[in-house]
Amino acid sequence: MTWSSADSTVLVTGAQGFIGSWLAERLLDDGARVVVLRRDAEPEARFRTEGVEDRCVVALADVQDYAALVRVLNEHDVDSVFHLAAQTIVGTANRSPLSTFEANVRGTYLLLEACRAVGGAICRIVVASSDKAYGSHDALPYREDFPLQPTFPYDVSKACTDMIARSFAATYGLPIAVTRLANVYGGGDLNWSRLIPDSCRSLIAGEPPVLRSDGSPQRDYLHVDDAVDAYLAIAASLDRAELRGRAWNAGWGAPVSAREVVDRLIAVSGRDVEPDVRGTGTPHGEIDRQYLDSSAIRAELGWEPRVALDDGLRRTFDWYAHRLAELI
Repeated sequence: MTWSSADSTVLVTGAQGFIGSWLAERLLDDGARVVVLRRDAEPEARFRTEGVEDRCVVALADVQDYAALVRVLNEHDVDSVFHLAAQTIVGTANRSPLSTFEANVRGTYLLLEACRAVGGAICRIVVASSDKAYGSHDALPYREDFPLQPTFPYDVSKACTDMIARSFAATYGLPIAVTRLANVYGGGDLNWSRLIPDSCRSLIAGEPPVLRSDGSPQRDYLHVDDAVDAYLAIAASLDRAELRGRAWNAGWGAPVSAREVVDRLIAVSGRDVEPDVRGTGTPHGEIDRQYLDSSAIRAELGWEPRVALDDGLRRTFDWYAHRLAELI
């Protein structure tokens, strides 16, 4: 299932972020007019350094400003919305739950209420939840019919986002779908607290990557190109009324340990180092083991991940090697 965004006007919240920048660029390449919100400007974000921002319509607005959101949707004749704006770092959420809930929860219901206020002009709304919304389950992999049972602030904020979005779909008939993606990685992620960006930076500097855990926590890793494909497939699904209000998993369905990811990155880099293992278990506030059952999106929407982990890690390492060389 595909959606052509050509001739559409698309609002992408969170476009300055990692996944949002790649999504905005793909939409632009497909012929869409892309509107983005600006509150703060991150000078090193690939959204700016790789020229994505220059191709977008930039609206000075905050996702927590309801009146500004209504104005942007109306004045720019937006017909499609991808809502990715969020505080996305688990450690930051643990330290700052108030700002996390304000951004992730309040920002979501204000945007969706703004979409409702402009009437039937919006024909598709895709809202980013997360595999973290499921919380911890003994049974794996996670399926879309599993209960959301989060514990920690980031996970709770994404579960709230998820349920609020589906509530607006069920109650008001808004054309909404929710994404629950696996751990997305790739070039452009400047959140150095994350395993893959930090490991790439260390290896490029000739230093051993640091593991904050004992290396055993497992995740389902999805390259950003496959994540963007999933967003577009899910957007296309909203042309079918019976698929509105759904949440969709997207991942490989193959758990990989943190130690294995780092070992594969070391192999890609060609460095002769061993990881610096500093943890004794799973860091506080994080889930030990999770991966997704993506059979629904494969069977019903025809989406398949294309970028295998070793290929994705090589592409990712090469991006950081080039980017960090520019900064030296």
